[in-house]
Amino acid sequence: MYAIIETGGKQVRVEVGAKIYVEKLEAEVNSTVTFDKVLLVSDKKAKVGTPYVEGATVVAKVEKQGLSKKIRVFTYKNKTNERRTKGHRQPYTCLVVEAINA
Repeated sequence: MYAIIETGGKQVRVEVGAKIYVEKLEAEVNSTVTFDKVLLVSDKKAKVGTPYVEGATVVAKVEKQGLSKKIRVFTYKNKTNERRTKGHRQPYTCLVVEAINA
């Protein structure tokens, strides 16, 4: 059984027991998060929402909060000797899916 949920402006495919990384959520470590924006639930037969499946939820436990690896962004302007290097670390939340309720 799997489901497709919407979080952080992205769509994520989840299964029970799967570990997923999503955009940072305001939740404490070891707390539970319930997603009600479920786009699709598939067991033996798929239920597709318009846009969301009625009454379907996904329950996940917050495993950790963190920052991803640093990326380097280099910008420059031609012919003016203007250069700048910036770094960015995107915050994320690691979740473990506990249940899919359809």
